[in-house]
Amino acid sequence: MIRVVLTDIEGTTSSISFVHEVLFPYAAEHMAEFVKEGVADNPAIREQLDVVAAQSGQPADAVDKLVEVLLDWIREDRKETSLKALQGMLWEQGYQKGAFKGHVYADAAEYLTHWHDRGLRLYVYSSGSVKAQKLIFGFSEYGDLTPCFSGYFDTRMGPKKESASYQNILDELGLEPVTVLFLSDIEAELEAAEAVGIKTAWLVREGSLPVTDRPVMRDFSEVDAVLKVR
Repeated sequence: MIRVVLTDIEGTTSSISFVHEVLFPYAAEHMAEFVKEGVADNPAIREQLDVVAAQSGQPADAVDKLVEVLLDWIREDRKETSLKALQGMLWEQGYQKGAFKGHVYADAAEYLTHWHDRGLRLYVYSSGSVKAQKLIFGFSEYGDLTPCFSGYFDTRMGPKKESASYQNILDELGLEPVTVLFLSDIEAELEAAEAVGIKTAWLVREGSLPVTDRPVMRDFSEVDAVLKVR
């Protein structure tokens, strides 16, 4: 019986275009100013820059060079944990200033609330940092949805296309895999979750449906039908 829903964000609860057309451009536009103004007195920024320096081979005190690395990573959509952490800090400012609200599909907002009220435990697993995950739901177009969730996971668990990452989540929560349903729009992620026994649902919100033996769902109302029979 499914007792836990683990969900991806991009393409699942939220539009991919929001991330690529709103959040990433905002980070690219403001990253240099954010880092240069905050590095001297914000230990969290300094800590992440040190990681960027170690990963890129640039000197830790060469802030301009490190900013160039970060901007390159944004353009490449790199899943570097240090970049995601800095983006999360920067986006928090944007949300608080009202520069944008987190996009969440209407059906996702409805059913996340409904599932929480039914007693299901809800978790997020996304390549975006935990901070960024909380922001998109905390400042969503439908208000603060964070009370729906019991926890959040990011790339600290490992890459989303590797089965070990899902086992790490199971171990962290002390769950049996058959009690978990993972929602994603990426088939390779579903396959990785299935490799450790987790149940899955494939969300394909836009475009033609793929030719596959795997059940494909357009929105969370169809996922809800699956939850009711499992």
